Amino acid sequence: MSTTPLTSTLGAATDTRSERRRLSPTLWIGATLVGLVILVAVISFFWTPYDPVAVDAPSRLMGPSGAHWLGTDALGRDVFSQMEFGARTTMFVGVIAVGVGAIGGIPLGVVAGMSGRFVSEPILRLIDILLAFPALLLAILFGAVWGASTLTAMLAIGIATAPGFARLSRAGTLQVMSTEYVLAARVAGKGKWVIAVRHVLPNVSGLLIVQASVSYGIAVLAEAALSYLGFGTPPPTPSWGRILLEAQTLLFTDPLLSLWPAAAIALAVLGFNLLGDGLRDRFDPQLDDRR
Repeated sequence: MSTTPLTSTLGAATDTRSERRRLSPTLWIGATLVGLVILVAVISFFWTPYDPVAVDAPSRLMGPSGAHWLGTDALGRDVFSQMEFGARTTMFVGVIAVGVGAIGGIPLGVVAGMSGRFVSEPILRLIDILLAFPALLLAILFGAVWGASTLTAMLAIGIATAPGFARLSRAGTLQVMSTEYVLAARVAGKGKWVIAVRHVLPNVSGLLIVQASVSYGIAVLAEAALSYLGFGTPPPTPSWGRILLEAQTLLFTDPLLSLWPAAAIALAVLGFNLLGDGLRDRFDPQLDDRR
């Protein structure tokens, strides 16, 4: 009777788990939805069927057809062209907002995780204060000072997402700082900045990528909500939230006008959330041991 070596069994199990994480359906579905949104946004730079802000009164409230794939709105503007341009606006706001949150939150979290209580406590209290201000409230405050615009929406969303990056990077930093290779680096006389760049950031980058994906979904939803309420992208620049706002008065006479932006927002947010879940499964091997 032959027996399979234990090391071979463990190796096969490890390969199977790695393959399952790498081929996660959640990751593929999320990446497909996000890729579709990005593709539409990129195409809008080079081609749209019509000028998204051109008013054509004789063509108002037309249904989907070969000439207007998603129909026209109450002013005769082509809905598909507006949706294309709105994807560009959404992606741009999301990139800047998540970038602001990451640039502001990650250094705070790393410094708090690598410093003593005298330094970390004020940083943690600052993070708690920022958590008390949601993106909508910040957008209202910024709008009252500088006026409602895309810039104020990006800053408000970015500041609202910064605490998430800070708390996650601090938790990851604390784990990395307790490892033996970091202790060896400290014994070797390496400075804190060297340790942060060579050891901390590379080891927490996977978690931060997941956080960025989830924060992007939150940014998409927040931008749509701010535009819907009049605190985001101003007219006539198309955005999904503003398209939904303008279509709500025709909800019972032409419900498709509300369906397109609502579906786009839902699919984009779903895509980024699924992508974040898939990336978490990919970067966290301990999840397989818990299942």
